[in-house]
Amino acid sequence: MSAPLRRVAERTPPGRDRHIDLLRAVAIVLVVLGHWLAVVVTYRGRIGGDTVLAFVPWARPLTWLFQVMPVFFLVGGFAGAASLGSYRRRGGDAIGWFLCRTDRLIRPTTAFLLALGGAALIALLLGADPATVGMGVWLACLPLWFLIAYVTVVLLTPVLLALHRRAGLAVPAVFAVAVAFGDAARLLGGPGVIGAANYLLAWAAVYQLGIAWREGALSARPRVAVPMIVGGLGALVLLTVPGPYSVSMVTDPAARLQNTSPPTLALLALAVAQTGVALLLHERGGRMLRRTRPWTVVVAANSVIMTVFLWHMTAVVIAVLALYVTGLLPQPPPGSAAWLLLRVPWLAFLTATLAVLVAVFARFERRAFKRRAFERRGGPRPAPGPGRAGASTFAATMAGAGLVVAGLLGTALTGAEGLSAPRLPVHFAVFFAVYFAGAALLWAARSWHRRVTS
Repeated sequence: MSAPLRRVAERTPPGRDRHIDLLRAVAIVLVVLGHWLAVVVTYRGRIGGDTVLAFVPWARPLTWLFQVMPVFFLVGGFAGAASLGSYRRRGGDAIGWFLCRTDRLIRPTTAFLLALGGAALIALLLGADPATVGMGVWLACLPLWFLIAYVTVVLLTPVLLALHRRAGLAVPAVFAVAVAFGDAARLLGGPGVIGAANYLLAWAAVYQLGIAWREGALSARPRVAVPMIVGGLGALVLLTVPGPYSVSMVTDPAARLQNTSPPTLALLALAVAQTGVALLLHERGGRMLRRTRPWTVVVAANSVIMTVFLWHMTAVVIAVLALYVTGLLPQPPPGSAAWLLLRVPWLAFLTATLAVLVAVFARFERRAFKRRAFERRGGPRPAPGPGRAGASTFAATMAGAGLVVAGLLGTALTGAEGLSAPRLPVHFAVFFAVYFAGAALLWAARSWHRRVTS
């Protein structure tokens, strides 16, 4: 473990809830492993893909273990409420907090898209098939779905925190009811926009549970945790086994109602159970992380967590090119015994590839990580006084956030719209440009805000 990371670990403020960082690190490992096991990528002259559930339907219940995206939003709500409160106590405002908070998200994402766009452009100039390039870019960009919702709820954190202090746990309950209405609209063939609202409502509900935990409305005690686990799992079973929802908590081609696109009430039931588990393990996790070595490991994992998340599907694309295009790894029928055995070298190659990608690109995330650690230790403080950011900074921040979300959304949707091969690279280029414009505005707003408040 590097000396700088060990020093960061040793200087951790005593009031920091280390269990939250542990949850984030464990969740990223499960997400990456789950995606690598669930995706079935083939090469038959061009890249193709499907989900393992199309070939191994008995794996559907296993998705309850690997679908841990709710944990990210739970942890995000807890950490967001904590850092916003700390920032405000030091005299900061909501805009400054958002700009600081999203630096850890935008910086590595911008590096990712620049590198990916550059690689795609070089491939096209060298004569690669546009359809293959477009499919590769789309596959690499699959993790961006998470950022669309996450950036939005981070932006809304001041509002969500105020709502909690006014109405408490009624807020996520209302969000859950709204999600149920969206599900009903999808089941009954109603307007698609009603169901699409669940992309925000469902994740905001889980994020709100994290805020409630931080604010003390959810106690990390068995009398709270155990009913949440039992109730969440009970509701999940009722909603999926006899109910209208799929047992699978990831995309299932055989399901009429997908549980993640957009998120459903069934996924919220799983989120409640996962929240209960997180609460139940809180004291044990905190005790373990008081020791320097395990805590340093968690700090190291969290210092590159966005880089790991962003690049883990790019490792899949590289594996296809290195193993399948060259014929080094055979491609038996998905779901067969031979295919299952070949998952071992497949995972080993992906792990090694991702390690190289993290070694190359983690510097962009760690730069923001070190800045936040420095500020927590008493670095630059926001200057007191309302309205210091100014109308121009506020406008640039809102416009930048909107363009970032729009660019990510367009990028994520492009591969799913069935566009013709020649149009794929063009559409990706357009939405990459929209994202970069938003990132540039946020960078300008962040720089201006830092100058006028330091």
